[in-house]
Amino acid sequence: MNNLHIVIAEVLMDIEKELRDLQLWDDEMISEEALSSEQPFAVDTMTFPQWLQFIFLPRMYFLLSQQKSLPTNCGIAPMAEHYFSSIKLHSVPLIGLLKKIDELLVKSRDFR
Repeated sequence: MNNLHIVIAEVLMDIEKELRDLQLWDDEMISEEALSSEQPFAVDTMTFPQWLQFIFLPRMYFLLSQQKSLPTNCGIAPMAEHYFSSIKLHSVPLIGLLKKIDELLVKSRDFR
């Protein structure tokens, strides 16, 4: 694993911690039906924090652990800004971490 992958893994762990701190982490697994959504960010079956927990984080951890190619353009931060704009929650740190992931994934293009 190169240094960029290590930094990405650390930010992913920080995202998980922030979700837990904001009490947005689900203790129970989401349904198979919800996981099978084909919509972007699974907007039809889960909330944005659930998408982060059940789809994005596990997929990124898997790609890193298997040293597979990472996505080079996610655009997660704009979705987070949209989702959290109507919720009274101190989401600025989480959005900052998601912006950092977006930037790091763009950088990962250089490591291909």
